[in-house]
Amino acid sequence: MADHAHASSSPKGATAGTRADPHKVVIIGSGPASWTAAVYAARARLDPVVFAGTPKQTPSIVLPGGQLMLTTDVENYPGFPHGVTGPEMMRLFQQQAERFGTRVLGEDVARCDFSKRPFTLTAEDGREVVAKSVIIATGATANWLGLKNEMRLAMQGGGVSACAVCDGALPIFRNQPLAVVGGGDTALEEATYLTKFASTVYIIHRRDSLRASRIMQQRYLGQPNARVLWNKVVEDVAGEDRVEGVILRDTVTGEKSRLDVRGLFIAIGHTPATGFLEGSGIELDAAGYIALKTRSSYTNIEGVFAAGDVADATYRQAVTAAGMGCQAALDCERWLAAQGEH
Repeated sequence: MADHAHASSSPKGATAGTRADPHKVVIIGSGPASWTAAVYAARARLDPVVFAGTPKQTPSIVLPGGQLMLTTDVENYPGFPHGVTGPEMMRLFQQQAERFGTRVLGEDVARCDFSKRPFTLTAEDGREVVAKSVIIATGATANWLGLKNEMRLAMQGGGVSACAVCDGALPIFRNQPLAVVGGGDTALEEATYLTKFASTVYIIHRRDSLRASRIMQQRYLGQPNARVLWNKVVEDVAGEDRVEGVILRDTVTGEKSRLDVRGLFIAIGHTPATGFLEGSGIELDAAGYIALKTRSSYTNIEGVFAAGDVADATYRQAVTAAGMGCQAALDCERWLAAQGEH
């Protein structure tokens, strides 16, 4: 799952619930949405259990803590006036949740049975956990190019990012040449945002025309420091400690060239972590995100709630995910109370 955090099994004994004595609420995932939900649920005495997940290589690296584990400096989350690293923020989130009694399982959920209540969740090791209610907060994983140096520099905060809105205003990118890979609306939106801070922004696109809407293209191309490199793909990222350039290949001629930039932003989409929900009955939208028909966290199955990037393809920010985690915990608490389960 994508939205996991620093996962260590809690010493408080997160034993599996039985059908006779199910957990009140199980939270799947461990990013801002899941830990916020855990804080609220724990303070409401719902004794939450969190499936925090494990690190994995998918073709890119997926770490407990989700996208924030690849973010060195977070400057736009309220309450941290001097900024905080993504991993440290997730450590603090988990610490706060555990302070109120949240129990943590450092495992992934392989499948869910929501056909009858209480629900049954099966971990990857085959263990079954039974729950009266479930909050799904597994996030979404950025799609990466899959280059070795790309992931290495992303992991060490060397100037590779999958979120311009999150990272583009950081001092290391200001007044520097930056590159964005992609050609859709998201890529154009991120590139336009970067024009506020960069000396030059280059969009690198594998075709000779952009897929983005006309208005997004006009907005970007209307900026004096905006450029587009047509028919180009990134074959490698240059730089030891931070990005110094990208190696490009022309998709028409095969010719290779180097573009000197100080930051590389990957904007080729996200994949929601919903594969484990196959066959569960949870309604997904066309892109695979959990479908929420209202501003609440209710899914199409009573007693199952969703929060964060797994149900949000629009904002994808830590603060919005945390807000959705709060909503999910409050919705869950009220639903349990209505069932006489509080």
